Amino acid sequence: MAAGLTLSNKQKQHLKSLAHKLKPVVLLGGNGLTEGVMAEIDLALNHHELIKVRVPEDDRELREQIYTTIVAHTQAYRVQVVGKVLTLYKPGPEGKIQLPRS
Repeated sequence: MAAGLTLSNKQKQHLKSLAHKLKPVVLLGGNGLTEGVMAEIDLALNHHELIKVRVPEDDRELREQIYTTIVAHTQAYRVQVVGKVLTLYKPGPEGKIQLPRS
């Protein structure tokens, strides 16, 4: 999946509605974005396809950099950010989540 690919608004809305009931599965701790945290995010994405990651960083610019790094590393789609929670989508081999046609 190339970073240039995007989701249509309809697809994003569908993913947002699915993500609404989800709790963050990965929480960045005091050590920030470590290799272990990135591995955990990759694992969760491969297993669930749609996940939330909580980034408890108060500095907005730094938080944005963390989001960008996570998206670049995982090659996942950035669905939305609400507060300090990033919602990511990455289609898995089994295709658990069916996206509506754009």
